[in-house]
Amino acid sequence: MASLLLLSLALHQLNPASQDDFGSTLPSKLSACPPSTPPTSLPTPLDDNTNRIMSATKDYDQDGPEAREIAKYLPYFPFKGIPRFYDIGGFLYEPAVFQKIVDIFAARYAAIGIDVIAGLDARGFILGPPIALALKKPFIMMRKKGKMPNSVSSDDYKTEYGNRSGLTVQRDKITKGQRVLIIDDLVATGGTLGSAMSLVKMLGGVVVECACVVELKMFINPEDASGLPNRSKLFKELGHADVPVWGLISEDILNEEAKLPEGYVDDGEEH
Repeated sequence: MASLLLLSLALHQLNPASQDDFGSTLPSKLSACPPSTPPTSLPTPLDDNTNRIMSATKDYDQDGPEAREIAKYLPYFPFKGIPRFYDIGGFLYEPAVFQKIVDIFAARYAAIGIDVIAGLDARGFILGPPIALALKKPFIMMRKKGKMPNSVSSDDYKTEYGNRSGLTVQRDKITKGQRVLIIDDLVATGGTLGSAMSLVKMLGGVVVECACVVELKMFINPEDASGLPNRSKLFKELGHADVPVWGLISEDILNEEAKLPEGYVDDGEEH
C-alpha cells in the first residue's frame, strides 16, 4: 500500500495557482474577532453546529482567492520518500502571510463558537496558540506518549508515514460539554486526527471541527482499486463520521515546487 500511496502522490496532477502578487486579492487585515459563544454544560445540538459552520464558510472558501495567494508560500519538497511534502516553513517565514492565516482561522471560529483549541504534536503547537490568543480561548497540547504528566492516551493508530502510538492529553484540560477545535497543519489519511477526536470524546468534550491549513482531498473517499487509505471509512469505523474537517487549501492549488540546491538529498526520517 505504501508504494501505491507514493506512486499516487507522484502522479497526482495539480491545477495552476494564481500568479498575482501576495495581497493583491486579499482583503485588508481583519479587525479584532468578536468573542465566541460562551461554554455550555451540554453538547450543542448537531443541527446548530452545522448551521454555524455553514454560516462561517461564506467568508473563506477552500481554495478561494485568499487560499490561492497563501498557497504560493507552501512549497513542496521530495522528503521522507514522498514526492510532494508540503512545508509550512514557507509561510511561517513571511509574517504577513502567517498573520493572514491566523486572521482567517480566528474569524471562522469566532463565528462558529468554540471553548478550547487543541493542537496536535508538533505543528499544531505552532498554529494553535496565535489563533487561541486571537480568540482569547485556552490552548491545550495533544502530545506523543510519555511527554506530559497526568495524561490519558488514545489507542495506537496509523498514518501515511507508518504506525504511531496513541496521542495523549492532560486529563483536566477538557471538561464535559466543552466545544473543542482540533488544529494541525495538514490532514491526509486522518489517522492523527482520528486519535485526537477519540481523546476529546473520551473526556466528554464535543469536537466542533478539525481544522488544517492543507487538506489532501485525495484521501477523503478514494476508490478501493486505488489502494489509497480512505479517511471517510476510517472516521466511520472510529465513530467520528459526524465531525467535519476543514482545510483552507487543497492539493489542487499547491503548485510551488521548492527550489532545491545542487546535491539536495532527501534526509527525512520518520518521527
